[in-house]
Amino acid sequence: MRSIGQHRQAVATLLAPVLGGLGSERRSLAALATASDAGRGYRVLAAAVHAPVPLPTFDNSQMDGFAVRAADAGAVVRVVDPIPAGIVPAPLDPGTAAPVMTGASIPDGADAVVPVESVPPGAFPAAMALDVLTVPVDTTVGTFVRTVGSDVAAGAELAPAGAPVTPALLGALAAAGIDAVDVVRPLRVLVVSTGSELRDDTTDPGAAAGADAAATIGDANGVALQAALAEVGARSRTVRLRDDPDRFVDALGEAVGDPGVDGADLVLTTGGISAGAYEVVRQALEPLGLAVTPVAVQPGGPQALGTVALGGRPVPVVAFPGNPVSALVSFELFLRPVLAPLVGAPDRAAAELPAAEGTTSPPTKHQVRRGRVQDGRVWFVGGPSSHLLGHLAAATHLVHVPVGTDTVAPGDPLTVWSLR
Repeated sequence: MRSIGQHRQAVATLLAPVLGGLGSERRSLAALATASDAGRGYRVLAAAVHAPVPLPTFDNSQMDGFAVRAADAGAVVRVVDPIPAGIVPAPLDPGTAAPVMTGASIPDGADAVVPVESVPPGAFPAAMALDVLTVPVDTTVGTFVRTVGSDVAAGAELAPAGAPVTPALLGALAAAGIDAVDVVRPLRVLVVSTGSELRDDTTDPGAAAGADAAATIGDANGVALQAALAEVGARSRTVRLRDDPDRFVDALGEAVGDPGVDGADLVLTTGGISAGAYEVVRQALEPLGLAVTPVAVQPGGPQALGTVALGGRPVPVVAFPGNPVSALVSFELFLRPVLAPLVGAPDRAAAELPAAEGTTSPPTKHQVRRGRVQDGRVWFVGGPSSHLLGHLAAATHLVHVPVGTDTVAPGDPLTVWSLR
């Protein structure tokens, strides 16, 4: 039985060729700035971006104030016409000062700015009515002036390949006049929910066919895993397939699609990999290369992965258990850590905190419980069972009880991952 770390590494190894070969696409800054483009994760640059111009592109004022010559420090100078933002001003003559707005261009001849706050009456527009100004004696060259290239030099690297396209980077790109960049193409995932009990509200004509309506359930896994994948920038589609091993491979191959027209890079299945009588994923895909590899974890012990020929091409398949808590915990343990770095999504914030209450755990397994943190202590939310999705929805943390632990006492240290 594998450890969590061993299985996570196996998933990373399986997906490495796919993640390394996604290619790139050209995206506008406007598209990259919208949540619909990136999910809740960032996109990352496919190539380094260099500044075509220096930032700032011209000397400008850091403050509302008066553009002056530092050589006039201590002197009384004449106030001339103001300089608004967005114009190229006339040169500043010796012995004069020009009211200047924040971000406005510094005129030739000026090399410092006197803040309006230091000039009675201390604010515009009244200060613009002054005829003369005494330049403070401590005025030096460069005071409150943003000089050309002081942020980024022309030709300098704004960001390397692989850098997340963060809000700050988008701002820098826009300031440099760049309107589009090449970013890594998102991973495309086909999320497959299996089970003849799934309610027939899908385009798949075989899903829940002939099932008694009173014995059907909604597809919690499909929507939950789509949302989880969106957090790490992956694009996904869902399909529901019934427990029919004879039809399963063909139906899955049809759903995978053509890689040239948005076909799936990865298939993520839920359900059908345990040791029961109707384990459709295991029955249909194990002969084709899917390896069932139980992991010493609760929930989420049944796991499988491998490369399978689907739709005439090899496709990596990661298979999770079907219980909804097991599926989401499996995502957090095995798939999110592999996909998150691709889009610069942050790791789950981890901490070691004392237990507020006691519990028991199977000593041969790493138990992942749902919990919340209050007053610096960990409280459990619900029990360990893998069907308690409402308890997971109410939890704020995943609580880790390591292998070898059969009893947790109040005060014992536990590792927690913050979910929100």
